[in-house]
Amino acid sequence: MKISPQVYVRGSIEAVEMYCRAFGAEISFQIKDSENKAYQHCELSVDGKLFMAVSEAPDTCDVSKKCICQTMAFNVYEMGSEEAVRNAYNILSDGGTVIDPLGPCDWNPLCSNLIDKFGVFWWIAI
Repeated sequence: MKISPQVYVRGSIEAVEMYCRAFGAEISFQIKDSENKAYQHCELSVDGKLFMAVSEAPDTCDVSKKCICQTMAFNVYEMGSEEAVRNAYNILSDGGTVIDPLGPCDWNPLCSNLIDKFGVFWWIAI
């Protein structure tokens, strides 16, 4: 059995570009709509392993502004260096909402909780 996260956003082309920059991900599989303006399905890989999938949210999908209390978060940790965490933080926080600024917590020397501009909740850490 395998499990992988998939997010539905408005602006899937821009979201994929942002996640690739934030995490050093590469597109490993993609299907765009007939006008090449959105992803029907796009898989992102890091170091040859599936990281996440992104799709354009259908009109019936609730993509309203998210609040601080989330029912799901993407935890990205063991990122290898403070520089990698700071890069992801700078990219994901641009236009997003920072819940906990970049800094230490009881179990990690550098981390942050934030919601990106597409409404996706992230916990990133070294």
